[in-house]
Amino acid sequence: MIFEEKTIGSERIYEGKILNLRRDKVTVRNGESYREIVEHGGGIVIIGLTDEGRVPMVRQYRKAAERAVLEIPAGKLEKGEDPTEAAAREFREETGYTAGSVRYLLEGYSSIGYSTEILRFYLAEGLVPGETDFDDNEAIIVEEYTPEELYSMTMNGELIDQKTIVSALLARELVRGSAHL
Repeated sequence: MIFEEKTIGSERIYEGKILNLRRDKVTVRNGESYREIVEHGGGIVIIGLTDEGRVPMVRQYRKAAERAVLEIPAGKLEKGEDPTEAAAREFREETGYTAGSVRYLLEGYSSIGYSTEILRFYLAEGLVPGETDFDDNEAIIVEEYTPEELYSMTMNGELIDQKTIVSALLARELVRGSAHL
C-alpha cells in the first residue's frame, strides 16, 4: 500500500521571477518530515520537423552546467498563456521558423522529486523560415540535425539535457511512424 504524505504546514523560503521555493512539513510512515519543493509554472518543448526531415536545435550557454549546451527549443509558460500558442511563439523566437501546425504530444514532470514543473511537448510542422527574435539576454546559435543524428548523440551521451533527450527519442519515433501520439 502506498503511503500518501499529508501536508501539515508550509513555509515560503524564496520567491523569484521564474520560480519559488517552499518547505513543506509532511506526515510520513513513521512520523513527520520535510520536503523542499520548487514551484514552477511549467514549460513548453517544441520538436520541429522541417520538410527535409531536420530538427532545429538551439545551442546556448547554461550557467547551471557551466558550458554551452545543445537543446531542443523550449520556454517558460507564462501564467494564463495558452500552451499551444506559447509553443508556436517560443519556437519562432528561438529558431526563426513559423510553424504551419503545432500539435500537442505529451507532458511530464521535469524532476518529480522536488519540482512542480510540468513540461508539455509539441510537434511543429509546415515550417517556414524567418527571423529569430531572441530575448535581450539570449545568445543562441540555431543548428539542425536529423532525428537519427540526435538519437546517436543521445546514445553516445552527447546530449545532457533531459527534455532534449526525450525529444530526440520522440523525434526518431515520429519520423519512423512508430509513435502513436
